[in-house]
Order: sequence, then C-alpha cells, then structure tokens
Amino acid sequence: MRYPKNLPLDGTIGFVAPSFGCNIEPYRTAFDNSLRIFREKGHKVLLGPNCYEGRGIGISNTPQACGKELTESYCSKDSDALISCGGGELMCEILDYVDFEAIRQADPKWYMGYSDNTNFTFLLATLCDTAAVYGPCAAAFGMEPWHESLSDAYGILTGQVTRVSGYELWEKESKKNEENPLAPYNVTEPRKIRCFQGGREIPSEEADIQISGRLIGGCMDCLVNLMGTSYDRGAEFAKNYEEDGLIWFLESCDLNVMAIRRAVWEMKHGGWFQNVKGFLIGRPYCHGQELMGLDQYQAVLAQIEDCGVPVIMDLDLGHLPPMMPVICGACADVSVKGGQIVIEYKKE
Repeated sequence: MRYPKNLPLDGTIGFVAPSFGCNIEPYRTAFDNSLRIFREKGHKVLLGPNCYEGRGIGISNTPQACGKELTESYCSKDSDALISCGGGELMCEILDYVDFEAIRQADPKWYMGYSDNTNFTFLLATLCDTAAVYGPCAAAFGMEPWHESLSDAYGILTGQVTRVSGYELWEKESKKNEENPLAPYNVTEPRKIRCFQGGREIPSEEADIQISGRLIGGCMDCLVNLMGTSYDRGAEFAKNYEEDGLIWFLESCDLNVMAIRRAVWEMKHGGWFQNVKGFLIGRPYCHGQELMGLDQYQAVLAQIEDCGVPVIMDLDLGHLPPMMPVICGACADVSVKGGQIVIEYKKE
C-alpha cells in the first residue's frame, strides 16, 4: 500500500469536482470561506476547472471533463493534496475517463472526499494500492467554527493526527441553508454505538473489543454499483491483503433498509468479505427506519453474523455528521470500550 506524504503546513491544496461542484448556495459561499480559512492557515490553493461548474448531470461537468480534471490534478506536482468539492450522483460515469495507470505511476498524494467520492477513494486502494481519506468534502471546511471532526480530517492530511475517536453528539437535522451557509453542525443527538458478534448484541458497558486489520469501504450506494464491472477488484484486494485481514467500513445515503440488506448480500457473495476481521457501520441516512419488520441493524447483521467477527454500528461515519476521517487502505488498530471507539492508524 502506498501512503502519500503529509501535506506541508505551507503546502498547496488542490480542489477538484469529479462529482458535484460548488456552483449553488449554500455550497458556493461555504467553499469560498473554506478557501479563505486554508489560506489563513498558510496554504496555497489551486482550483480545478470544474470547481464552480454545474452543467453536468449528477456531476459538475461532462464525464470526460471530470475524468480529465481528476487525472491531471492527481498526477500534477503543483498540489500536495486534493480535496473534492462535494458528493453527487453519477461520479461512476467519469471512471472511463480517469487514467488509473497514470495515477498508479504518479507520486501518491492525499485525496479526500466521501459519498460519491467512494468511486475514487475505494478504487485508489483496490486498483492502485494507494491510501485515500474517506472524509469531509471542501465546503464543510467553510463552517464557522470548525467541528472537531474537521480538525481531525485536516490533521490526517498534515500528519498531525494519527488517532481518531467518536464524537459525543451527532446532527439529526442541519441548520445549514442558503441564508446560513456557514452554519456549524447542529449536533443534538447523543452518540450510542451498538456492538454485535455472532448475532449477539454485547451491552455497551461490557464491550471490550480489539480489531487490527486493513480498512476498506465507503458508501454502499456506490460500492454495489461497482460490483461486477471492470473496476471490481474487491475479492482480489481481499486475497492480496489476506495476511493483514480487512476491516470493512460501510455507510449509506439513499438506500432504505431493504436495499442495504441487498447490498450487503451482494458484497458478501461477490467475495469481498473474505478474510474480514470486523465491520464498522455508520449511521445510515435512513436512521430509525423500518420496513416490513426489518430495521437498520438486521439489514446488515442478517447477512454477516456468520462471519463471526465484531460488528460495530451507529458509528460517526458518512451522511449524518460528524464523521471520523477514515484512511481507506490503511492498517489500523480499532478498539471499543466504554461506549467509545478509537481508530489508531499505522502506515504499513
């Protein structure tokens, strides 16, 4: 696995829009403010040609233009790290125009984004053996003040943070809108993680779990879309890193509980869960939903409980912020004790 160099404290941050750009409010104002904040921290900023574009369908521009921007920005020596402008809907369509061989041959640099950006963070690891950060997109860094999770994400890029943990509260309903584009996370809900193993729930006060392995995953909406395509190296990745074992981190956006269950079934039968050592499951966007007696927990557990490994659920990952920045492709020690999770990253 290739690990990028740390972002220098006076280094250049490049911004790209392989999914949505920041052309409409509240994202444009928030993005502009994030650029100001990064400049005040001493960084130079370099904007890709699609950052303020909105002419594409589900992405900022045409698939060809987005693929070209991503390839050239990643391979360029003009920036030290890349942050995606946002998530979106159809980043998968740019993949035919991304030169993964050129990226594989280029010096690795940190790429950070989440949601639709799974199409790159996951493929950097599985196609290019290069670590990436599943973390906040650019506009989030425009909030005033920063939430601790944003400081953690920035610290991962600079190398000042190698250990992250869950946050006390999470946001059920955002107050960010066109009139209030710089609103911080509206954290009101107490975090309560749930732990399972072999189909049995372990009471949080009794949980004392240690997992070591290589982190891989992202947004299930995107992951299952990649399965069975020419970009699917999930089973091969699991075999290549058999010695480390895999810790899968998964979350979802548009999937309801039935779709989550189908997605987990598909990944399991696609051979992705070979050599799995544990699962980290973020709060789904459909948090609290039930359909035909199926809830968000059994949507996952029914398919993976026979793996016999720890399953940690309702974590700070993904679409209900805040989110712990996860280094996709990295080895890590994960510990759960006293209702708290800690992820310690190792560059191996």
